Amino acid sequence: MVDIDRFFELLQEVCDELPDDFFHELHQGVLLSEALKISPYARSEDLYIMGEYRRAYYGNQITIYYGSFARAYAHLDEDALKDRIREVVRHEFRHHMEHLSGMYGADSLEREDQLQMRRYLRGE
Repeated sequence: MVDIDRFFELLQEVCDELPDDFFHELHQGVLLSEALKISPYARSEDLYIMGEYRRAYYGNQITIYYGSFARAYAHLDEDALKDRIREVVRHEFRHHMEHLSGMYGADSLEREDQLQMRRYLRGE
């Protein structure tokens, strides 16, 4: 696994691939946390939170969790790790874009995440 400084560089590279419009109303930007974040729904510390989109009174932000990546993807080479970072960042940006557009219905990523969590909890 790359160290946190190199991880931050990879994260910056991934964010630089995105159009400036994606960052509209992302007041706090994309933050990197050293934390390992385990989902409160995890059955046995087997469900890591890689990133989160948060809407708060102080502004919208995306947080990426280095510790979660380090635990789940320590075996990946740098290119594969960057691909995973890209997947998570784009996932969180989709939440942001859907929030800005008011999309919360059956076709939303929020709904997809809920369905995926239900499948996990059922052991599927």
